[in-house]
Amino acid sequence: MNLYFRLFWLFVWRIRHCNRINFLDTSKISYRALPLDCDINLHLTNSRYPAFMDLARTHMIAEMGVMKKFLKLKWLPIVNASELTFFRDIKPFEKFEIETKIVGWDEKYFYIEHRFITARGLHCIAHVRGVFICKGKQVPIQELVNAAGHFDAAPEMPPEVAKWIAFLQVKKQQNLAPKLRNVA
Repeated sequence: MNLYFRLFWLFVWRIRHCNRINFLDTSKISYRALPLDCDINLHLTNSRYPAFMDLARTHMIAEMGVMKKFLKLKWLPIVNASELTFFRDIKPFEKFEIETKIVGWDEKYFYIEHRFITARGLHCIAHVRGVFICKGKQVPIQELVNAAGHFDAAPEMPPEVAKWIAFLQVKKQQNLAPKLRNVA
């Protein structure tokens, strides 16, 4: 699969030659939509977006200069939830850039925004909620943020992310409530 090649290329070449960014800066990485990335509608298939987002987050961690530290601590990133909004398609062989940035965190999760952009404009905005785990336990968010060299308070959550968080809470309550009633 070509994403394995891209992951290998990311670790062997791109991480060694990446820019340095601060914790809340925007990371940028470029790719091209290859034929194997596209579906029968001749555009980047929806299932590829999350895979490219994984690569973009890995690149962002490297640009922050914390990749080696996190690997040494055996901290592994886990995505808890994601949402994507598509505006237009990315055509075969079209070059696109993924802009990735941390938009905030709370007591349990961190939140990341991805933007897929081509010369034709914005194609997709995605948000990801995640954690880092070590030996099966969650790494406390504040410890993670401090290990990345950021000691300021979390930025104010963008309104769309705040509403998404509220929506996730409603979904959780609605889906766990019947199970709890059946247990009692």
